[in-house]
Amino acid sequence: MSIALGEPAPDIALPDTEGEEHALHASGTPSVVVFTCNHCPYALAWHDRLLDAAGDYAGRARFLLVNPNDAERYPADSYEAMRERVRGDGGWPVPYLRDESQEAARELGARTTPDVFVFDGEGRLRYRGAADADHMDASQNAAWLREALDAILAGGEPDRPETEPVGCSVKWRA
Repeated sequence: MSIALGEPAPDIALPDTEGEEHALHASGTPSVVVFTCNHCPYALAWHDRLLDAAGDYAGRARFLLVNPNDAERYPADSYEAMRERVRGDGGWPVPYLRDESQEAARELGARTTPDVFVFDGEGRLRYRGAADADHMDASQNAAWLREALDAILAGGEPDRPETEPVGCSVKWRA
């Protein structure tokens, strides 16, 4: 399953690394949901850019990082490994959520880590794809994500509502 542009975010809440539940969308506030993980080189390359964007949009948009990967086959993506990573980094400015059932990834149609979904204040999908054009070029600074957020915050629609997500495939349970 996969939601289309303009469709509402699914009514799903997931636990963060401290056990607190977070809904994928908060009414009235744009939400950025990024499927990511601990081991994929693409996800790791975009990580700092995503956290920088979260800081730059603090108070105007909420960011949620979600790990959907099968932890049995990829122990680096287990809930405990997620907790260790966040704590080892001295904490993150955004919640890191565990999609243990993979329900959120399936309902949104996540394909890669990372895969970025931007919802407007009404919870409707307005952007889906990559954070920017090149995971190896930090100067890109999550430009596509920022363009989408800027358009939404200005009350408009993103000029580029969809790009191809680039990264490692989501590690689905067999």
